[in-house]
Amino acid sequence: MIAVGVPAGDRVPGPHGADGVTPNNWTLTPAGVQVAVGDRPLGAALSPDGRYLAVSNDGQGVQSLALVDTAARRVVQTIQYQAPKALYVGVAWAPDGRRLFASAGGNDLVRVYEMQAGGITETGQIALPARAYPAGLAVTPNGRTLLVVENLANRVQAVDLATGQVAASAQTGPLPYAVAVTPAGDKAYVSNWGDRTVTVLRVSGLEVLATVTVGLHPEALTVDPVRPRLYVANADDDSVSIVDTRSDRVAATVSLAPYPGAPEGSIPDWLAASPDGRRLFVANAGNNDVAVIDLASAPAAAAPRITGLIPTAWYPTTVTVSRDGGTLFVTNAKGLGAGPDPRGPSPVPRPAAGAQYIGNMMVGTVSIIPVPEGPALAGMTARTVQNNGFDETRSRLVAGGPVPPVAIPRRVGSPSLIKHVIYVIKENRTYDQVLGDLPKGNGDPSLVLFGRDTTPNHHRLAQNFVLLDNFYADAEVSADGHNWAMAAIANDYVQKNWPANYSDRGRDFDFQGEQPAAYPRSGFLWDAAGRAGVSYRVYGEFTEFGMVPSRGTMPSLSGHVAPGFRGYDLTVPDQTRIDEWLKEFREFERQGTLPQLMILWLPRDHTAGTRPGAPTPQAMVADNDLALGRLVETVSRSRYAADTVIFATEDDAQNGPDHVDAHRTIAVLAGVFVRRGTVDHTLYSTVSLLRTIELILGLPPLTQFDAAAQPLLGEFTDRPAPFTYTASMPRQSLVALNAPTAPGAAESLRLPLTEVDEVPPAVLNRILWRAIKGDVPMPATPATRR
Repeated sequence: MIAVGVPAGDRVPGPHGADGVTPNNWTLTPAGVQVAVGDRPLGAALSPDGRYLAVSNDGQGVQSLALVDTAARRVVQTIQYQAPKALYVGVAWAPDGRRLFASAGGNDLVRVYEMQAGGITETGQIALPARAYPAGLAVTPNGRTLLVVENLANRVQAVDLATGQVAASAQTGPLPYAVAVTPAGDKAYVSNWGDRTVTVLRVSGLEVLATVTVGLHPEALTVDPVRPRLYVANADDDSVSIVDTRSDRVAATVSLAPYPGAPEGSIPDWLAASPDGRRLFVANAGNNDVAVIDLASAPAAAAPRITGLIPTAWYPTTVTVSRDGGTLFVTNAKGLGAGPDPRGPSPVPRPAAGAQYIGNMMVGTVSIIPVPEGPALAGMTARTVQNNGFDETRSRLVAGGPVPPVAIPRRVGSPSLIKHVIYVIKENRTYDQVLGDLPKGNGDPSLVLFGRDTTPNHHRLAQNFVLLDNFYADAEVSADGHNWAMAAIANDYVQKNWPANYSDRGRDFDFQGEQPAAYPRSGFLWDAAGRAGVSYRVYGEFTEFGMVPSRGTMPSLSGHVAPGFRGYDLTVPDQTRIDEWLKEFREFERQGTLPQLMILWLPRDHTAGTRPGAPTPQAMVADNDLALGRLVETVSRSRYAADTVIFATEDDAQNGPDHVDAHRTIAVLAGVFVRRGTVDHTLYSTVSLLRTIELILGLPPLTQFDAAAQPLLGEFTDRPAPFTYTASMPRQSLVALNAPTAPGAAESLRLPLTEVDEVPPAVLNRILWRAIKGDVPMPATPATRR
């Protein structure tokens, strides 16, 4: 899985010329011509004459509506919207091409544009009720009615375009997403994202006619132009349901799993049929490809066959077919990735030219691709398989014969010498912020904010065991970070909604168990443990914010959460958390009943900025460091030292600079089977760590991403080397408090620190940089990478 032009020894995530590498080490070689359009494109619509593609860019930063000239293959107009002004997914043209409509999400309105002199002008708005959160849009073939899906109101509205007023409404299922209208204009279909259903409506009066059960978390819909069929993309079932629009029943289902028995991860989130009805194109956001499905050759009652794959950039979100059927337009939410962010903590008051933040620095693109035929499609399919490495994954999952126990088994179910795993999640630090001063690693000392005086235990563990200087978080922020860390995926609901929450555009933070639509099909690490009969205990992770005693956010955590261990509350020291864990550990040790899997959240390295009276950023990170050191010390001196391994990493790397890539973060290991004093430059990520845990505990992979991940095999030996660890007390005081005159003190008082990641990241980054570095300017961006 080596990208063109990317030497194996220099393989790091991010853009590499025309290609790219994702943090989980998948290669991007997008087909066609790439046109940069904006921050996280999630919606697109082709004008009736085929001349323009309107793209809704719905990311965390500046959102925008971009107009792409399809013949010139360039953006000819961009209308920007600074927060709280918003866009969200839905884009639709009037049949005559004179007007364009775009959903505005948290603004609770639909924006109306008019085509004038080769460009569009916003000329009006259609107001909707509060908390409507419009998503998908569709204009009826006669051009008289706009159907608006209200994602948070569980409703669809019919707007009379002559008056701009709502003429009818109907309730749908939970979290409706998209709407499609039949060519005759008599029926409409609405996908219910929070369910397994599609609501069927009569357009006239919006009478509900039926509810069709499809796959898990249906999203995009498209109507066959020549047959009475509706195609439904089921994002968390990796399938397309084919609905007979005469009977409104599922006639067939097409599996998009990349190999037999594959776990979820393809994430089909958009689809489009060719004008002649011979092909269906499906954007697989997880696999970074478009699946080509042959509709013409399939018998009426059989599922059509996938005939090929087209490689895309990172996380394709829409696919549109040109009016003549000869060209595809594919939007890619994350383009070719992030790259370095040495100016992550910006010294300026607000994000400006030169400031960097992982949540909005990836440039989304449109791939303009001639529809491939014959050998061209075969070549693209081969390239896609090479990029994703699925054949390799299938062979790794084949059951083998009896094998002796090893530290890290090569197959699920083979015996491991390690019997207990302790998995620690921390908050938001980059590699360079903490370990950039280690001479044997690829670090930039000028970017270190929390060096050895603050983090002596992180430094000792990295030096005494294994230094991983090419390890990456698969997430951008905590919303998707805790999902990647616990489920090996952040599903499409999370991917499409966290940017609005992080930019104050009217979306709640419901990504850590509060919203079932955010649950992936296979669940989370504890669900896999429960299915396999592996005992588990959870400390803080996926617990209700502010709840005392702690309580899990989903049923599978009931009875498995430590009630006295506090979740996200920055006023609680991590020493208090470790004290509570230590009480339980000692009791487990006394009884000989230590759970095979322990998951701990130590969040205090998030920091509270320079809020007067709160601990300084250095004090909070030092508290976090000592807590980790005490955990390792406790295990090393216990009866379980001989068969326990400790993994500690960050959920994401959003709150700091890094000279390699904005996703690069910390991962430290400890245990008798972990190698000593080594440095490993191999590209690993969150899912590599999860895959290693799964192999130790005999758990099958949760998704395609951990299934394809390279485990941390080189970090382990089958010959145990006993060790005794004594935690180092940081030289940095754990109780030092911010003074009222500290840099950013007044600003820190206004920060919403009670909820995860509600603080504007650029603000907190700036405060941390000034508090620790003073007036030292940020280093310039390197001209070349490595």
